[in-house]
Amino acid sequence: MPDAGVMVPGAETCVLSAMLDRQAAAIGDRTLIVFDTGESWTYAAARDQARRCAAALARLGIRRGDPVLVWLPNGPQIVRISFALSYLGAVFVPVNVALRGGMLEHIIANSGARIAICHASLIERLGVIKTGSLDTIVAIGGAAPTAPAGLAIKGEDALESDDSDFPAPVPPVAPWDTAAIFYTSGTTGPSKGVICPNLHIYAMGPLALRFLTAEDRFLINLPFFHLAGALIPPAVIGVGASMAMMTNFHTATFWTEVRRLEGTACYILSTMSSFLMKRPAQEDDADNPMRCVVQQPLAHDAMAFAKRFGVSVFTQFDMTEMGPPIVSEEIADTSDLPNGYCGRLLEGWPHFEARIVDDNDVELPAGAVGELVVRSAVPWVVAPGYHRAAEATAKAWRNGWFHTGDALVRDASGNFAFVDRIKDSIRRRGENISSSELEAEVLAHPNVAAAAAVAVRSEHGEDEVLIVVQAKAALPIDPQELTRFLIPRLPHFAVPRYVRVVDAMPLTPTNKIQKNQLRAEGIVRGTWDREAAGTVLKRDRLQSSA
Repeated sequence: MPDAGVMVPGAETCVLSAMLDRQAAAIGDRTLIVFDTGESWTYAAARDQARRCAAALARLGIRRGDPVLVWLPNGPQIVRISFALSYLGAVFVPVNVALRGGMLEHIIANSGARIAICHASLIERLGVIKTGSLDTIVAIGGAAPTAPAGLAIKGEDALESDDSDFPAPVPPVAPWDTAAIFYTSGTTGPSKGVICPNLHIYAMGPLALRFLTAEDRFLINLPFFHLAGALIPPAVIGVGASMAMMTNFHTATFWTEVRRLEGTACYILSTMSSFLMKRPAQEDDADNPMRCVVQQPLAHDAMAFAKRFGVSVFTQFDMTEMGPPIVSEEIADTSDLPNGYCGRLLEGWPHFEARIVDDNDVELPAGAVGELVVRSAVPWVVAPGYHRAAEATAKAWRNGWFHTGDALVRDASGNFAFVDRIKDSIRRRGENISSSELEAEVLAHPNVAAAAAVAVRSEHGEDEVLIVVQAKAALPIDPQELTRFLIPRLPHFAVPRYVRVVDAMPLTPTNKIQKNQLRAEGIVRGTWDREAAGTVLKRDRLQSSA
């Protein structure tokens, strides 16, 4: 990483193609990436793969600044193509492989891309939607199907070249040039394309993986069509380390794959952590090469996870738009940490500032809950906006700060803790309720696989609490028994009045629960009502709320 005093590093430090050229010349024989398919590349081989693919893409007419849709699962091709686009100065626009229908149509139209590189099995989805400015499809992973109306289709050989001769961008690709556009989940509206300059992606990697050394092998177990996957190569290449890529995360085989791929560090989302901890314990759980995990958000059983699997645990706060501006050191004890602990403001480059503010952007005192806003002294570290979405950009980047949409609290010692999404706030009987904390208690029930807490209208004003739950396979959920389970675990005002059991949660393409849909549905037929059932709560006598 650049010294604290260096504001904007040179292209050889933060532009992926220039970084790969530099390291291939210095450590070309060192392994850069291994795939779970058995394929592996050295630094020199990765450079050759990327440059040959760049030559092929140039023959398709792709030039500097062109957005290219890449609709592929994890594997050698998506890595190769993303590297190649960096050499051309073109824009990598990855698409979630679960998308279809209106969500897919919106991203195609918003991107303005002319060319899409797709897995052959996905192309039929294009036949029933508007395809915007697309004119060419490159099909990978099988025989090219019949082209949808108005589109030319090419086979996988369109990405092959016998040489690595391509028109290099002039002037060379710069740190502030757009490297990628990553689309957000769109839980409350159409997905927004986050504009990601080279420096933005570069900064996220070393900051998030601050413990990474040249001896490490970072395991990419998240989709490469998310920035959490795609930020890994710059971080790894920067320190001369290696990485491994899983096609998909599977709870039952995760640690077997960790051992086979020799992964030493990875991201562990809270849902992954929960699934792994619920697997039957094995004598050799800690006998694995993994040494560090970044757990987001920090799980309630983080220390049990660390001990069981023999790893060091870190956490942080970040978003596709920026970060992480808030990071932790290795966490050795969570007993004194607040719920939702994220860490402390990062010191040094890129000189982040963070505030907790009210609805009018006025900074709040320590201990008060408000929205986290962030900015950096270094240009292009925070994303500059959303692609073709001027109104959304102006709303999020107002008054000189990026508004995260998340409610956090900072204590007097500078520790930050996540409280809730601003839009997920619940206020009942004069008390603010954290949906994330409530959901954590519900998930502690042994029969619950997924939970979502949302506010519904009350006849008494303010909100009532609805908890929507999905059971683990073949296990029943009795709403009254679940409520009795929660009563001793929650303040009385947070105990849900309503419980709804569903077969499956409505999910975004990135597997986030669509709370806006649950909120809109509200109290449906079959929802259990605690008050109607006569379940009595024992209130703490010191609590004055009704």
